[in-house]
Amino acid sequence: MDPTIFDRERHLAFLERMLERLPEDYESQEINRLTIAYFVISSLALLDALDRVNKDQLVSWVLSFQFHPSNDSDLKNVSLLQDNSMDLVVPHLQVLSLMMNRHLASTYCALAILKVVGYSFSDSNFELILVSMRELQLPDGSFMPTHTGAEADLRFIYCAVAICFMLNNWTGMDKLKAREYILKCQSYDGGFGLVPGAESHGGATYCAVAALHLMGYMETGIISKLSQTLAIDMPLLVEWSLQRQSVDGGFQGRANKPSDTCYAFWVGGVLKLLGGYQFCNKEALRSFLLSCQSKFGGFKKFPDIIYPDLYHSFYGFSALSLLQEPGLKPLQVELGIPYISGAGI
Repeated sequence: MDPTIFDRERHLAFLERMLERLPEDYESQEINRLTIAYFVISSLALLDALDRVNKDQLVSWVLSFQFHPSNDSDLKNVSLLQDNSMDLVVPHLQVLSLMMNRHLASTYCALAILKVVGYSFSDSNFELILVSMRELQLPDGSFMPTHTGAEADLRFIYCAVAICFMLNNWTGMDKLKAREYILKCQSYDGGFGLVPGAESHGGATYCAVAALHLMGYMETGIISKLSQTLAIDMPLLVEWSLQRQSVDGGFQGRANKPSDTCYAFWVGGVLKLLGGYQFCNKEALRSFLLSCQSKFGGFKKFPDIIYPDLYHSFYGFSALSLLQEPGLKPLQVELGIPYISGAGI
């Protein structure tokens, strides 16, 4: 395939195959089936191809995962992930049925799918999700992803913030505590680590910046206003982000790591939100991304591997959307989904 051309039709064929049947390697990801569906549906939306999906079936399938409490104890464990022991409506996810724990990231993916296909949240009562989420926030402002005990870091603060934003209801969290935790995660070099004192990381930095933006604590293009009201070292953050672009044009997630397709979104998205995207080398970035296209359709993690995966495919499409590649819809960067006109976002 021509490494200078975005092969939209080949990518559509790849995604349609994934809708019908996943490769057997994905069986181990059964517990993440909402996340897998999020990557496929959001990719199709970016390619303006949601007409390939039965939206009513998809909505029914996603809503079938919502847990409905039977008593006050269960009320503290509500989310949108539950094993319902049923055949799945989305054909490519008809694999082994496992018992699954309810999880904050899966709830984010479920709501994002519903938002992408234009489902009106006023048609359902998601109030109990917010009740459950309050139990997941720790005294330091961070969030655990489940009620059974797990690590707490910026990833799950972002998920909680995005859920509250999509539901237009902030009763599920203490925003001030979350903000203070995020600010403590900025490292000496300007980026953000997953927890205070951790190494700066592209994904963690995106979670921090996007969460602050969604909560209303950070404006788009903030560097042009020279605002320091958040106690963030903004020039150092922009410098760290720009330094993540490597000589091959791609973005790395951390210093001294190879370029990786997904970080063109994670770090590129940070620069977009901060107003510094114009300072990266867009031509070189596009060349790197197109070199990661697979001959089978979709995107690979690195140029020199053979097979694509859904994770890097979605973030490859997202990164090219940031570059305004023809054939791709605009992206709502801070929410991680395509911009859907009239979707209430």
